[in-house]
Amino acid sequence: MNRWLTRANQRISLGSAAALLVGAALFGQTLGFLRTQIINGNFNSPGHINTDAYFAAFKIPDFFFYTIAAGALGVAFMPFLADKLAAGDKKSVWRLTSGLLNLLGLIMVGVGIILLIFTEPLLRLVVGHNLSPDQMHHAVVIMRIVAFNPLLFTISGILTSLQQTFGRFFFFALAPILYNGCIIASVYIFKNSLGIEGLGIGALAGGLLQLLFVLFGLVGMGFRYQPIFNWRSDDFRGILKNLPPRSLDQGIDSINSIVETNRASTLGRGYITFYENAYTLHLVPILLIGTTIATAAFPRLTERLAQGRPDLFRRDFLRILRVMIWIILPVAIVSFFARAYFARLIYKNIAPEIALILGFLVGAIVFRTLYAIISRYFYAQKDTRTPLYVSIFAIALNIFLAFTLVRAYGGAGNPQQAVAGLAIAQSIVAAVEVFILLLVMVWRDKLTFTVEFWSGVLRTISVSGFTILTTYTLVSLIPLEATDRGFVTLSAKLLAIIVPTFVVHFALSSLFGLEEAEPVVSKLKQIVLKPIRIQ
Repeated sequence: MNRWLTRANQRISLGSAAALLVGAALFGQTLGFLRTQIINGNFNSPGHINTDAYFAAFKIPDFFFYTIAAGALGVAFMPFLADKLAAGDKKSVWRLTSGLLNLLGLIMVGVGIILLIFTEPLLRLVVGHNLSPDQMHHAVVIMRIVAFNPLLFTISGILTSLQQTFGRFFFFALAPILYNGCIIASVYIFKNSLGIEGLGIGALAGGLLQLLFVLFGLVGMGFRYQPIFNWRSDDFRGILKNLPPRSLDQGIDSINSIVETNRASTLGRGYITFYENAYTLHLVPILLIGTTIATAAFPRLTERLAQGRPDLFRRDFLRILRVMIWIILPVAIVSFFARAYFARLIYKNIAPEIALILGFLVGAIVFRTLYAIISRYFYAQKDTRTPLYVSIFAIALNIFLAFTLVRAYGGAGNPQQAVAGLAIAQSIVAAVEVFILLLVMVWRDKLTFTVEFWSGVLRTISVSGFTILTTYTLVSLIPLEATDRGFVTLSAKLLAIIVPTFVVHFALSSLFGLEEAEPVVSKLKQIVLKPIRIQ
């Protein structure tokens, strides 16, 4: 038993952590994609879109969770735990974790009560009077069911942040899969009885099951919960000092989502659903590549600084940023040229609105992915204020552009074009946010970006030119027909486009001498050229 616990607490390598997170995220995003697809297929049909209520119901609970708690779940919390763990002070780690659990848990109980009592007035802030009476009723019921989900997510998030500090990523990686699985199950369980309102029960069950799974992840760590708030601790006060900037940063993104939902609701029935479907598609690569790699790398970055090695911190950061650029560019290229295929796949019907929105969200795919690691450059240094200030400017710009571009592209008179204004605003703001943070980094440390780094980026962009040509040619040769339906047909066509595109990108990257391609090429050589042993 002791040997098992010792092995369970061994820290895994950055590569292993990244592989675990990417693998779990791929499965989780596939489930999330299937969740949206199944919901569309069971509750929407041409001319009868009923899922606006479902998407609107989660906006306010998500806002409270991100604004109050999400900032603590990792970037404002883990650096302090890493410092204590590096000093061998596990007791302080338990005390800091317990104090944060108690404080945020109490706050989230109050939030849940508010969501229960003021459900309909809060929903009116999101969609105004733009939902039909039946859709508003469904949204109110779903939101009341999930009123305490922010509490469940807060507890799970704090505990998985603790586990990541110890190098244990398994439970963090797999917990969201349970959540998506429960919502998918609720479609089939409640479709003929509760209808779309049953999705709320699925979300609540998913939150509870996810928390139970995360609690199991504490086994072997020796965690000792304490009913304290730890006010006298300088570190706890430091966490609380860093928490508001990071929480506000996350909350600002939620405000942005609320504004976009509000604007989409003014364009007519179904446009909330169209925008949310396209937004879900664009989130897949951001979460799969940006969030997973940045999450796996963050403990290493904080550890470098805790060791007093800013040189290694800088080196590791640049390597990770280059890898992200190298991976996300071909993904963005495929997302743009094959956007109609993805829209048909997730919506299960012809939906030109989703394809149009996704095309304009490609810029956001690239820059939001890069933001995941660039923001952690600041968080690792316990600087949560700089990303906050930049985000405040960015969200103000996004709200201005959302209102302006929706009107400029046609407003309610031309809703198909008007909704594209929301996506254009997202891409512009994502680019501005990244460039401002890069300028701040260079201003603070002129050694951050080396000639070698920029040379690698330029070569990656050069390779991407050939990738664009490859993808465009494949889409022309394998067109999307009006009669194409079903997962098998659409997936086959997408694979016929995606696989050759990535083969060309990897091959040319190797030819251009990009170090990012070396691990892929080495692994392929090992598989292809490995000798066969004959017994």
